[in-house]
Amino acid sequence: MQNNNRLYIKNMVCPRCIKVVQEEFEKLGINILSINLGEVETELPVNELPLQQISEILKKNGFELIEDSKGKTIEQIKTEIISAIQQYEEIDMDEINFSNYLSSKLNKDYHYLSSLFSKTEGITIEQYIILQKIEKTKEFIKYNELTLSEIAYRLGYSSVQHLSRQFKNVTGLTASQFKNDQNSLRKTIDSIGH
Repeated sequence: MQNNNRLYIKNMVCPRCIKVVQEEFEKLGINILSINLGEVETELPVNELPLQQISEILKKNGFELIEDSKGKTIEQIKTEIISAIQQYEEIDMDEINFSNYLSSKLNKDYHYLSSLFSKTEGITIEQYIILQKIEKTKEFIKYNELTLSEIAYRLGYSSVQHLSRQFKNVTGLTASQFKNDQNSLRKTIDSIGH
């Protein structure tokens, strides 16, 4: 069950998601103290909130209320990875060690996090990071503002060849094929890994 004044929400992965959740809570007359990717802190304790109503509204918007602690942890892992990759300009992707990063952000042992994530999601944290980086690469390619070398550098790849190999393994296409294929659709961030 939820504790204190915090609700944890699945699929809240971008600034627009925060805006939608905030607007829905305002419509319900629930005062928010803080809102971040994957979590909302309310003025009222969780046990005084209309959880059924909140859950229904969240589902209508593609979100889901998380009530078990393992689910919260999984969502926090995903949120931290997505946030780090989306903020590549502020975080040196070349220097980031995701095991230390996640361990410190969630204040939990990385082996525990890794095991829980693999059992629950069916892929490793490392595979999830690769999938997120490839989606970011697709975004960069479609916007056509950076070379593949620049993309590789920004996302912390050791070489353009390393990125190219991973891109082909994940998508089945080379970066050039992807760029030229108008049917190559990007995935939504919350659907990656499913």
